[in-house]
Amino acid sequence: MKRLLFFVPLIVLVVLGVYFAFGLQRDPQVLPSALIDQKVPEFDLAAIEGASQGLSNADLMGQVTLVNIFGSWCVACRIEHPFLMELKANNVIPIYGIDWREPNRQAGPAWLKKFGNPYTRIGDDPRSEGAIAFGVTGAPETFIVDKRGVIRHKFAGPITREIWERQLRPVVQKLRSDS
Repeated sequence: MKRLLFFVPLIVLVVLGVYFAFGLQRDPQVLPSALIDQKVPEFDLAAIEGASQGLSNADLMGQVTLVNIFGSWCVACRIEHPFLMELKANNVIPIYGIDWREPNRQAGPAWLKKFGNPYTRIGDDPRSEGAIAFGVTGAPETFIVDKRGVIRHKFAGPITREIWERQLRPVVQKLRSDS
């Protein structure tokens, strides 16, 4: 019986090791979403301070778009922001923004004034209405929405040139060619 008690911690350690080994093989940026291939749920966000138009699900109809969830408080959002500005400057794809959970109404507009505004329209989302509509788990998160307003892809984390070329651009090109 004493020998069996000696092996119990060893067995527990092996089981935990196998569990962690499988977990380490998963890509943390691939977060499943129940909304993939579903229409964007209805939402209607007010404009951020200083803008004349907000953002609603109806704005995402008629063309392939990116919807980017960001916040001035988000360090990773600052990393991806120059690349979003480049996409806008090259007129690659319309980018719509959801300014999520700002500490005050001036924080998001001040951040965009400082770093530039890559967004066609921006919705102010202090109570997470837009974030809930998209099933957001953190910022930044970016969604590709097709011409019919259906969510086709979700990417969690900052978008870089490599991620755009390898993951997002092929989805956008396929959706554009499908119609």
